[in-house]
Amino acid sequence: MSRKQAAAAQKKTYRCAVYTRKSSEEGLDQSFNSLDAQREACEAYVTSQSHEGWSVISAHYDDGGYSGGTMDRPAIQRLLQHAGEGRVDIIVVYKVDRLTRSLADFAKIIEILDKHGVSFVSITQQFSTTSSMGRLTLNVLLSFAQFEREVTGERIRDKIAASKKKGMWMGGNPPLGYDIGNRKLELNEKEAERVRAIYRRYLELRTVAALADDCRRRGIESKRWKTAAGKSVGGRPFSRGALYHLLGNRTYLGEVAHRGKIYTGEHAAILPKDLWDKVQAQLSSNRSSAVTTLRSSSGAFLKGLLYDDQGNPMSPSFTKKRNGTRYQYYVSQALLQHRPGAKSSLSRISAPAIESFVIEQIIRHLTDPGRVALEKLPANERSARLKHMLRRVEVAEKEVTMTLLRRDEAAVLRLHLRPTAGNPGADGQGETTTIREPIVLRTWAGKAVIEGPKGQGSQQPRMDYALMRAIARAHRWKDTLLTGSANSLDDLAEQDGCTSQYVRQILKLAFLAPELVETILIGRQPVELRLTTLAQTSLPLSWSEQRRTLGWEARLWPSHRPHHACGDE
Repeated sequence: MSRKQAAAAQKKTYRCAVYTRKSSEEGLDQSFNSLDAQREACEAYVTSQSHEGWSVISAHYDDGGYSGGTMDRPAIQRLLQHAGEGRVDIIVVYKVDRLTRSLADFAKIIEILDKHGVSFVSITQQFSTTSSMGRLTLNVLLSFAQFEREVTGERIRDKIAASKKKGMWMGGNPPLGYDIGNRKLELNEKEAERVRAIYRRYLELRTVAALADDCRRRGIESKRWKTAAGKSVGGRPFSRGALYHLLGNRTYLGEVAHRGKIYTGEHAAILPKDLWDKVQAQLSSNRSSAVTTLRSSSGAFLKGLLYDDQGNPMSPSFTKKRNGTRYQYYVSQALLQHRPGAKSSLSRISAPAIESFVIEQIIRHLTDPGRVALEKLPANERSARLKHMLRRVEVAEKEVTMTLLRRDEAAVLRLHLRPTAGNPGADGQGETTTIREPIVLRTWAGKAVIEGPKGQGSQQPRMDYALMRAIARAHRWKDTLLTGSANSLDDLAEQDGCTSQYVRQILKLAFLAPELVETILIGRQPVELRLTTLAQTSLPLSWSEQRRTLGWEARLWPSHRPHHACGDE
């Protein structure tokens, strides 16, 4: 083999992924649209670099109908995931703003690409991230792109505000009771009577949950209408969220709301003012009752029961940050009274952390019938029964000691403790039993938590079926997007009868690291891990970064995990 042939054989091949994006869905149904034009130009550029070993991979990464100001785009998330998995060497775009219009998002993308050795090229601007000058130029360009986007957004917001001030309807899905005509809301009397009936029925049933069941039984569905493209939407059973929105929609009073201000609308009213006021009063009353119940079941649960390891009482306290966030603690009286000689190994502890740990430990030591009976009680009564069983809780840096009644003697429903080591059972001598649990104090996702001896608050598996269903749903949504059965988050939301915001929150669970998914499936996740927590947490695509973000260390995972159909890293 000649030297020239040997050099050609050793030439590295660069796998190029073409990414395309278009902000609106207009024109995407054409046989040759903007995304096709972008891809064709990028492929031609890659072909011109074939002598350098460049070649286009077959996978398509197209985000049609997605703004460049957000990272909630399925194709860009999939592309970054594949880059992290080593499937891509170079990302090629038509223009930099096709990748993103946000300087902050661009910095995150470049950080991810640098970490995995992936380059980025814009074919019309001749920029590359392989040099410092290229990065500087890209940052300047993106600053102008972001500035242009923000100015455009301000202009649109000002136009919407001025139009709504005049009472004009500014588009979107028409509410039940109205049709669209000449870009205005026109009364649909048949549907309007349905709206009035829903309002009157709510006053009879008094809860939205009961109203949703009633609407389902009566076959009352949401508004059915056709989009400008001729696509049929709506006509689904009302969810509780949709009913809450309907019951609070001031459009039915003939008004237009915008940023907390109310204007007289151009459209006709459906509801009389007295019916509206009665419904709002009932909604407000229900909200107040829910808040009161929640506070009574969770606030200062261990007040008068918690002590440090020197016997000093620990009192509830709180601090409030500048952003309004309130942090609750139990603080030792030795610290509050400035008695350094009586200081314990732990003078302050997070109230939610110690309360949730103690509650879980009590439930863990109940008999199976006791646990079942407890779950049937309302939240406030369940909290009261558990607190009645407690006589004393002592907390130290590495151990929590709980003294409990052997049974709930004062209650008709008896919650018996099951026999365990150190707990001889309800029929032994004495009225109380002592439970000692070693603990580990740490921070998880920015919150203080307490772990039991094996990393969990409980030794028993805690199957969170709501979280499992959400993960399964996220994977189904991802597959639906990849196969083309849905083209956008709005399509997924319409198919599943939810909001696109909810889809954005849940869809990211499809990119959880396999170890985290497996831990959830066998019920060994930390106590603090809930669906709401994951949905509100900004999760990186990198699995190792996910572990660091969530604070999940290797010791939290079972040493011998079962295999599940979620892939390996």
